[in-house]
Order: sequence, then C-alpha cells, then structure tokens
Amino acid sequence: MEDILFLFEQYPIWEGFWTNIRLAFWSALFAFTLGVILALFRISPVRSMSWLSATFINLVRNVPLTVLVVMGVLVFWGQLHITLHPDFGTNFFMLATIALSIYHAPFFAEAIRSGVNTVPLGQAEAARSIGLGFFAAARLIIIPQALRGAITPIGNTLIALIKNTTVAAAASVMEASGVMRTMIEFNPNIMVAIFMIIAIGFSLIVIPVGLLTTWLSEKLTVTR
Repeated sequence: MEDILFLFEQYPIWEGFWTNIRLAFWSALFAFTLGVILALFRISPVRSMSWLSATFINLVRNVPLTVLVVMGVLVFWGQLHITLHPDFGTNFFMLATIALSIYHAPFFAEAIRSGVNTVPLGQAEAARSIGLGFFAAARLIIIPQALRGAITPIGNTLIALIKNTTVAAAASVMEASGVMRTMIEFNPNIMVAIFMIIAIGFSLIVIPVGLLTTWLSEKLTVTR
C-alpha cells in the first residue's frame, strides 16, 4: 500500500488518465461526426460518392494507428511546420486527436452502415413517395433508426478508441501509458503495482461505457 501511495504522490497518474479521457471525448465526437458523413456517402445512390467513401474507409482501416499519429508529428509538424496551437503540449494533443478521429471514423461509419441494414426497405420507399430526396430521407428517417440498431457496434468502437488513446504517447502526449513507462523506468522493483494501477484505471473508464452500451442496446431495441 505504501508503494501505491508513493506512486500517486510522485507521479501525475490522475493527470495522465484525465488526458486519456479528454482524448477519447474529443476524438469520439469528431470521429462519430465524420463517420456519419462517411456512412451517408457509403449508402448514397451516387456511385462516385459511394466509391469515395468506400476507398477512404478501406484505406484508413488498413493503416496502423501509430503510423497516423507519428505522421502527424513528423510530417505535418516536423516537416511541413503546421502548428495548430502555440503551446507545445496542446499542439501535440490536437495532432493526436486528429489522428485518432481519422482512424476511428471508418469504424463508426461501418457500425452505422450495419444499423442501416436493420431499417426496413419500406421506410426509404415511403420517404421517396412523399417527395424526400436521399439526404433528407437519410437525415430524418434512415439514420435515426439506424443509430438505434447500431448501438452495440458503436459502443464497441468507442471502447476500442478509449484503449487506443495510449498510442498518443507516440505524439509526446503524456497520458496514462506514458506515465506508466516513466514509473517503471525509475521504479522497476514495484512493476506489478504499476501495471495494476494502470489496468484498474482503464477498467474503471471502459467498464461503465460497456454497461451503458448494453443498457442502451436493450432499452432502444426495435421490436419488429
């Protein structure tokens, strides 16, 4: 117990987890928004839009997240000198958020598209019969119903995003896993305690998201 108290006193563990939570929140917000747009393009009757969305989704999903994060730091900031914020830490935080958003947007898009498949075809036909165009019908009728059927895969993607925020360490963002490496470097004799702190911390973040997803999935299930 004394070792654990020592670690919390000497290292910014709480700040590290708070950084992970902030990364997850902003990345999820931007990734979900982009995912909805990609899903709309993917199911669009305009073949060029559907092809563009499918190409982006397949390309990004097959690129490692670490590559995107390092690209943001070494290419956009290091080579192209693109600075999003004058503060060094905030700039890298924003670059990591963009990389996380771009990487997870295709997964949100595919989750939403799976929900679209649960919407009866008659809903779209009814929308067309009253004169609604594709995007109007998708925005007002199809997507709201699709989201109810896609709660579980969306929740799974969100959980994966939360755990993937540890990759932000590659962008020099001091989050929980970065703090963990520092603690292990200077305190290798209590490595088990360090691992337990980080594992329990992420469990306390991820488990409520999983429980909420399960509850919403059961609460909003559409009975047909």
